Amino acid sequence: MKLEADLHTHTIASGHAYSTFKEMVEAADQKGLKMIAITDHGPNMPGAPDSEFFFNTLIWSRMINGVHVLRGIEANIIDTKGQLDLPDEILDQLDIVLAGFHTGTGYRGSTVEDNTKAMIAALENPRVHIITHPGNPRFPIDFEKVVLAARDCGKALEINNSSFFIRPKSIEFCVRIAELAKEHGVMVAVNSDAHIYYQVGDFSLAMGIIDRAGIEKSQIINSSTEHVRNFLTQHGKNID
Repeated sequence: MKLEADLHTHTIASGHAYSTFKEMVEAADQKGLKMIAITDHGPNMPGAPDSEFFFNTLIWSRMINGVHVLRGIEANIIDTKGQLDLPDEILDQLDIVLAGFHTGTGYRGSTVEDNTKAMIAALENPRVHIITHPGNPRFPIDFEKVVLAARDCGKALEINNSSFFIRPKSIEFCVRIAELAKEHGVMVAVNSDAHIYYQVGDFSLAMGIIDRAGIEKSQIINSSTEHVRNFLTQHGKNID
């Protein structure tokens, strides 16, 4: 199965990534992708850009070298109310908003109950489209409650290719999330989480989980640009 879009990538602006905006878009073109979302880390991540950086993404061209470029963010969930680390008025102007847990960003939840409550609250936030690496073992959750919340909110859960070498203990958690997503018909996003140009469009490990769970192409929001467009349109976004 070939995917047309990578919806989770980072540039040097994130502080701990290694390639420029131009290099990431060129890599997408070279990999045969039709769409890339540049989703640098939200301001609470050490080394990440401030809110003005995300406001200024308005200057980005929609199409570069034939690749459709989405203006995005991987925002940080910072409390059990699902609050994010970027003002709503700036989130509103972005094409796509990813949200997840990261250490050192102000989130203080410490239990499965805390993490589950926070993640469900983020899913209920109308500005959030995708939850990133929900299988992260540092932030354990009640998988079924989160999957059902994603279904009810029409949001997507990510199967993150980088998790399997950055967070190897997450494999069994990601398998369970994928199985539940299959069972309940929940949308998933299969993303690289690239932090350097040659990782763009690398979904190989994540697709192994997808195949194992039996998830159909129709459930993967980035299987085609049309699917991405339809998904975001349902959430009030116009990416053309």
